[in-house]
Amino acid sequence: MLPVEHTDPINARILTISEDKIEGFVREPFTEIARRSGVEVDVVMARIAAMLRAGTIRRVRQTLLATNLADGALVAWKVAPENVDAAFDWMFQNDPFSGHVVLRTTDTVTAGSDYKLWTTVKVPRGFSLEEHCTLLAQKVGAERFRVMPAKGIFTLGVGHVRRKTIEPGSKADQPATMVPVSVVELTDREWTVLLALKREFAADEIKPSPWTGRAAEAGVSVDEFFQVAEALATRKILGRFSTFLEHVKPSSGGVRVTRFNALFHWAVPAGREIEAGGEVGRHHILTHCYWREAGAEFKNVNIMAVAHGTDKALLLQHKDAIDRHLNSVGLPVTYTNVFWGGRSEIKPSEISPQVYRQWRAEQD
Repeated sequence: MLPVEHTDPINARILTISEDKIEGFVREPFTEIARRSGVEVDVVMARIAAMLRAGTIRRVRQTLLATNLADGALVAWKVAPENVDAAFDWMFQNDPFSGHVVLRTTDTVTAGSDYKLWTTVKVPRGFSLEEHCTLLAQKVGAERFRVMPAKGIFTLGVGHVRRKTIEPGSKADQPATMVPVSVVELTDREWTVLLALKREFAADEIKPSPWTGRAAEAGVSVDEFFQVAEALATRKILGRFSTFLEHVKPSSGGVRVTRFNALFHWAVPAGREIEAGGEVGRHHILTHCYWREAGAEFKNVNIMAVAHGTDKALLLQHKDAIDRHLNSVGLPVTYTNVFWGGRSEIKPSEISPQVYRQWRAEQD
């Protein structure tokens, strides 16, 4: 049997590339992972398939920059303590438009610490995000919710294996560039290709020319599939081809990729969000960094970032290093906090208008 833990040296070489280094659309993604990792392509495919079957890798898929395709937000939910687990279960099991579902806590009672349930929500264009959240609140008995759409993206990439050896304060030479959240429209043909493109790969699909079957699924030739996919990548609709590790739950062998998931909050003066996000987002430990407006209940936090690790104290050292850097470049921070992730489930958010119409009809 092949080794399936992320700690195996060959698997680690593969995952260092396959987690978040294959940007845009690639016609032969496994060949590209092999080229960049220095591992033979047959070994790459066999190892990824084995890790997927074992649950070390939870999914293999082409990711989308769904902020360009659907109205999305991070949503914090205030739910009575006795109902929060049931609310978590309902969001994960019954709402295909909720992606990350996480229970979060703070080390002390602070602004917003009574919002224990956090989700990402995406609603296809033409439908109301606020109305969707109102419906979810009714379903789970939430007392209040706060919708925090991204105004800009500074960092977006996972790479847990690669980040295990990053030292606090490690950062890029230049500030991160903000990608604004913009609206795009797709034709029916583009939607058909996109839906086939984004579907998760089964283990038996980890093979050469993996898009051939997806082209047939979309009812187009392989050449046409490539043309559409590459045009979508040029328009910044596609994110990366990625292998996603099961980073919350232990593997079948009891090994965890991470133990702690930290959501960092900073409030900076209005008008300096892009500057602050660039300075925060340049730090290598971060998997996500956004400009989001959290409002008065969260002391007007407007920069949020996520970091993962196996050592809580080390993550706080990373946070301290970012704080010191912000101070060193003259960026005042009026408030900062850390929300720690606990119970967590992650699934791709559905973005199809057709699926949304059907789901809403079932809820009425």
